[in-house]
Amino acid sequence: MDKKHENRKKDDKDPVEPKPEKNEAEEELVPEETVTLKQDEFQQVRDHITKLEGERDEMKNLAQRVQADFDNFRRRNASVYADSLAEGERNVIKELLPVIDNFERALNNSENVDQNYVEVYKQLMDVLTKKGLEEIDASGKFDPELHNAVMQGESDDAESGDILEVFQKGYKVKDRIIRHSMVKVAK
Repeated sequence: MDKKHENRKKDDKDPVEPKPEKNEAEEELVPEETVTLKQDEFQQVRDHITKLEGERDEMKNLAQRVQADFDNFRRRNASVYADSLAEGERNVIKELLPVIDNFERALNNSENVDQNYVEVYKQLMDVLTKKGLEEIDASGKFDPELHNAVMQGESDDAESGDILEVFQKGYKVKDRIIRHSMVKVAK
């Protein structure tokens, strides 16, 4: 072998001494310098630490209150949003009620109604029914919460308070009345 190879083999065989690794816990435990305090200085430091701990606890409580307030705000806003959306749907349906009335008048008073109009009416009613529209029942006894009595009349067959005739249908959306039935009531 030549000298270069011998030197390389010598270098490979020389063990490299590893540096001793320091444990993180050991590093934290070793103080950099030691300070000697008098009794009153020690008490001042302890009081300062107690004060800081109190401020920390106060800030933690404040953060928890703010978080709770925000959660309540978010829930309240979700409720307001849902109520506003439902109110908007009811308002749109209420605006469409005269259209429904006109369709029904046309269908009831005309003998030759184009089948296309009938289909459009059915489709409109299907969509509104899916949104929660229900017709208020106007048969039987008068109920002031559901019906609006615009006339009273005499009838031999009906008892007092019975509905004799319906002038305009009433509707509700998801148990909320959007228009009372206009009816004639027996005396």
